[in-house]
Amino acid sequence: MFVSGRLALLIGLGVVPVVALAMAGIPVWVAVAAWLLLCGILLAIDVSLAASARRITVTRRVPARARIDEPIDAGVALHNHGERTLHALIRDAWQPTAGASAERLRVVVPPGERRRVTVPLLPRRRGELVSAFVFVRSRGPLGLGGRQARHDVRGAIRVLPAFASRKHLPSRLARLRELDGNTSIQVRGQGTEFDSLREYVRGDDVRSIDWRATARAGTTMLRTWRPERDRHVVILIDTGRTAAARVGDGTRLDAALEASLLLAALASRAGDHVHLLMYDRVVRGRVTGVDGPGLLQAITDAMAPVHARLVDTDWGGAFTAIRSLTTRPSLVVVLTAQDAAESARSFLGAFPNASRATTVLVGSVTDEAVGVLATKRDSREDIYLAAAAEHTLRDAENVADAIRRAGGEAIAADPESLPPRIADRYLELKAAGRL
Repeated sequence: MFVSGRLALLIGLGVVPVVALAMAGIPVWVAVAAWLLLCGILLAIDVSLAASARRITVTRRVPARARIDEPIDAGVALHNHGERTLHALIRDAWQPTAGASAERLRVVVPPGERRRVTVPLLPRRRGELVSAFVFVRSRGPLGLGGRQARHDVRGAIRVLPAFASRKHLPSRLARLRELDGNTSIQVRGQGTEFDSLREYVRGDDVRSIDWRATARAGTTMLRTWRPERDRHVVILIDTGRTAAARVGDGTRLDAALEASLLLAALASRAGDHVHLLMYDRVVRGRVTGVDGPGLLQAITDAMAPVHARLVDTDWGGAFTAIRSLTTRPSLVVVLTAQDAAESARSFLGAFPNASRATTVLVGSVTDEAVGVLATKRDSREDIYLAAAAEHTLRDAENVADAIRRAGGEAIAADPESLPPRIADRYLELKAAGRL
């Protein structure tokens, strides 16, 4: 059972009759005891008249997936099997990061009927949100107290990355369609696929004349080409300790997830195969062999429960795991934070050998605040901070130069700019016939 604030208010109101009885010559302790006894009787009657909180069936209806900072509704249904009307207060025990309101939900369920209440949620953290139970309080007609019971009904929602970078997808898809339509006749040689035949016009490259088709058609026919499809894009996300650093409103890992989702969506529309690997010392998430509409769902499901670990990444194992995904020519995109020469030694030591068939692109998230600090000279403290910021920027540039000397490409940008820049570089590689 439980008691409400009304009982305390009722006991407090007993000051008036106690004083009146005391003025009538009745001992104070007798008056107080009589008033407390009356309150106890009223409470017992109220509790006995309340509907049973156990003779109900609690069921849930929750969405399987949601995105961060997007409001969703979780439903709780109560089926009253008792003979009395249930006046219930419901507490759905979601964890704090689910964003559930602290207010108790009220619902009235007549005997033998079923009612549903909606619990609004606003998830603030990736992963699985769980509510293990629902507490139901049944109030009596006086509201002094009632009965309560815990119902173990588990509810779970998988919270996916926000994918805020999808706002850049329409413009990149438009450029991809333009690439398929325009550059297909401009790109020549190895690394392109045959598209169609058309009649020769003055100014075309004579090396693309198809003589067999010319003989059959009786007019000069030309082979046209398109950027090669069915290529492989491997995305490696570093989930080690450097990914846990906060940049802006999120972490470096959050920015890497946004860049991965945008690139995966674009590459999938381009007809390429996308592989995802999340790694620190072991594989934390892996998606391979999935194409078409199910790709983004598989990737977001794999990303949802993964968080940065406070361990150094085993880069030898990471690049070995990449080679196990595909042996075909591919674009390897490594999303990490390599901005210090000391911590980048293991990364550069395990960096894969450059080749004509495989392009390695390293994307790093930078903090705009560091660049701002490097420009301030207003006080002695600002000068010391500016010197430290300049040192940080110089180390990051040295690591980027080392990546370029090893045959890779380095892109560093803030969390908002990194996803579109990687997508633009992917389109440039497509247009150049390197992918």
